[in-house]
Amino acid sequence: MKYAFAVLAATLFAGSATAADAPANQQIELKNSTGGVIGSATLTDAPHGVLLRLQVKDLAPGWHGLHFHEKGDCSKADFTSAGAHVHGKPTLVHGLLNPDANEAGDLPNLYVAADGTGNAEVFSTSVALKAAAGREHLADNDGSAIVIHANADDHKAQPIGGAGARIACGVIAGG
Repeated sequence: MKYAFAVLAATLFAGSATAADAPANQQIELKNSTGGVIGSATLTDAPHGVLLRLQVKDLAPGWHGLHFHEKGDCSKADFTSAGAHVHGKPTLVHGLLNPDANEAGDLPNLYVAADGTGNAEVFSTSVALKAAAGREHLADNDGSAIVIHANADDHKAQPIGGAGARIACGVIAGG
């Protein structure tokens, strides 16, 4: 009888967990300018930031700029519908190596191998999926986007570090 009570109690307590207790996750498709799926990303909300895991294929080998953009809209073929980088408050300047601090959307570059594939795991302390004090909210009313650029980001030059054209985009759903 004690065993049955322990199982019942464990079941009841497990069922009482709220959505706030579980980490927020989003699975995202990354698409190129013709709408072809070139990869995926998983975002996981953590206590002090967001963990981004991404896998891509069919991209040019080498380094590519990677940023969070302010709108969850990848509808235009050049992905300008995603807006500018997620800035932060007060609005900061671009570049992880900028002595005046960096925008919340700035991320390290993505490396793509000779076969056109790339994998990365990046942690950003500047953003959150769920609203969090002091961090930019990626899943706000209009969402956000993950954008991959044609060239490497030098992490200093304004406004985007010389990263060039936007070549892939994935929508971070808003709420």
